Amino acid sequence: MQSNEPVSSFKSFYQSIYKKILSSTDRMKMTEHTFVLLMAVVIGLLGGYGAVLIQFTIRVFQHLFWRGTFNLETIHAIAWYWKVIIPLGGGIVVGLVIQFYAREAKGHGVPEVMEAIALHNGIIRVRVVIAKLFSSALYIAAGGSVGREGPVIQIGSAVGSSVGQFFKVTHKRMRTFVACGAASGIAAAFNAPVAGALFAVEIILGDFAVPQFSPIVISSVTATIVSRHFLGDFPAFVVPAYHLYSPLELINYVVLGVLAGMTAVAFIKSLYYMEDFFDNMKTPQYVQSAIGGIAIGLIGIKFPEIFGVGYDSIDMALAGHIAGWLALILVGVKVIATSISLGSGGSGGIFAPSLFMGALLGVFFGGLIHYWFPDWTAGPGAYALVAMGGVVGATTHGPITAILIIFELTNDYKIILPLMITTIISTLISMRMQKESIYTLKLVRRGINIFAGREVNVLKSLKVSDVVKQSINLIRENDSFTDVLEQIIHSPHNYAYVVDENDQLTGYISMHEIRQTITDYENLKHLLIARDVALPDVEIVRESDNLDYVMKQFGRTGLEEMPVISDDHEKRILGTIWQRDVINAYNQQIFLRDMSGEVADSVHHVNEGKSVHVVDKYYFYELDVPSPLIGKSLIEIDLRKKYNLELILIRRTRTIRNKKATQYIHPHAQTHLKLNDVLLVFGLKEDAENFRKLKPLNKKLH
Repeated sequence: MQSNEPVSSFKSFYQSIYKKILSSTDRMKMTEHTFVLLMAVVIGLLGGYGAVLIQFTIRVFQHLFWRGTFNLETIHAIAWYWKVIIPLGGGIVVGLVIQFYAREAKGHGVPEVMEAIALHNGIIRVRVVIAKLFSSALYIAAGGSVGREGPVIQIGSAVGSSVGQFFKVTHKRMRTFVACGAASGIAAAFNAPVAGALFAVEIILGDFAVPQFSPIVISSVTATIVSRHFLGDFPAFVVPAYHLYSPLELINYVVLGVLAGMTAVAFIKSLYYMEDFFDNMKTPQYVQSAIGGIAIGLIGIKFPEIFGVGYDSIDMALAGHIAGWLALILVGVKVIATSISLGSGGSGGIFAPSLFMGALLGVFFGGLIHYWFPDWTAGPGAYALVAMGGVVGATTHGPITAILIIFELTNDYKIILPLMITTIISTLISMRMQKESIYTLKLVRRGINIFAGREVNVLKSLKVSDVVKQSINLIRENDSFTDVLEQIIHSPHNYAYVVDENDQLTGYISMHEIRQTITDYENLKHLLIARDVALPDVEIVRESDNLDYVMKQFGRTGLEEMPVISDDHEKRILGTIWQRDVINAYNQQIFLRDMSGEVADSVHHVNEGKSVHVVDKYYFYELDVPSPLIGKSLIEIDLRKKYNLELILIRRTRTIRNKKATQYIHPHAQTHLKLNDVLLVFGLKEDAENFRKLKPLNKKLH
């Protein structure tokens, strides 16, 4: 029992701090918007400090491992065997951290953040911050051919998730906090606040229709301020001045976009080939990382440029100080080295390697073009700068972020045109050759589709039977034209459907067909029958079809309504389905899902006898179902009329296979209340007290 005392005391301390903070926010009467913006500042501060800390930690380890400043001169001067031993040691240590402490520290980290948002409501373990910071800093310092931006993104996201978990925010708000952390990481890493915010929206969330974009921007700006304070207001690279010497030069950037896209695809395929290769070894993680470390060391003996993040080599490329053919060789070597580093279990990102590949590819291509056409082309450094954006955009399938990062590095608007051309073309080439980005491919291979939970798929959960109208305008094939015209004029439907003697649909008539014959009505009214003016090939849907399929049918045919056929009897016509009803059902489901997410999470903040303030004198209350109401339906109880309370949600606890499962039920008129149900109601305090005095049968089950 004594061994549990420290844990219990820590939990008590945590709970007391938590309650004090919540009570302070309640006393401040802080609005929800103010709270989110304040948390965005906090996340931005912590994310910025995380970016600064990882850079400081990398420098400390580099000084320890390489006995001085880490640069190409130091690496060239060190004995060859140290170039193997140092990556080997780094690989072993990082492998041990991943094996026994946090598996999330493996690889480039961004897919894990995306998975947490898609499947786990943004929940990321707090230990990821420590594990990722230590393992990535050590692996990069030991020469691993990876970048520091991915770890900074994962650290910032974990910080945002931790803040959300502490305050027990809703799932939707948790996603925003995680995105705030990711934005702060990129912004601090590149001194690029706009690119940081757009990265979080474009890649992490994958949705530009973010309801709360302002906190993401605030976190990004806050982290940039922290970074500039400690690291200085300098761009990540020494960028040359750019000039577009001739409009004809834009043709070169089109070709460069194709090359950048192909390079990105080669990188993606190589990376996942290496991951499969090492995973098939069936050996402990630290053994795989050790093998990877040895391989990196052996490559680094001949090509030391691949060690670490490679910013020195990028600066040399931008300055045009690397020979063209060596640059091309280094592109291929970097692809292999980074693939081995991450495939073997190293910890680091793919952003810096992508920038490295782009810069060296641009030097090679720009050098050739400038050699052939020196009078109307820029130097290799300009092409290196543009190609950096091209390879990053094609690798991540995030062209907007790539363009903004390079633009913020240069602060030169003249580069926008070639940068946009190269980046967009490279991204299109990459998406054509490789459907998934380097991030999403990792999740798809695990059987995870991060888009499965998006709003568009809400329609797949609804059936035609949910919205079918039990009315339809039916006409017999032999009905006269006069009868047809009479029925269509007085019908609320846009179409009349023609049936034969067996009640099977044979065609339909719209106002368009009527207009074609109405001009000669007097001559045709006794000659034409319904079958003569009906169009064949009726588009039908079945009652079991989902609304996503139905909406696609509406889009394909251009119709506004379609007849609905029974599943069990092909001849039986149930009614019609209207396009506007599908749209209304979609909007209703989105509203209910958002409300259920907000309310279901609010339940956890309400304790027995307490409440959550909403507006003026109105509160959310969590109440046990009183014993006189158990077994009754909501239509019998009539909570709104008899007790002046609005029932929002029912929380029901069930036991399945000896495990308790909590279910949140949307109330309907025929819903019957059960023993131990907990009701979330909205109303005035005195009304809630009157309802509570009905005396529950026993305490609710937690």
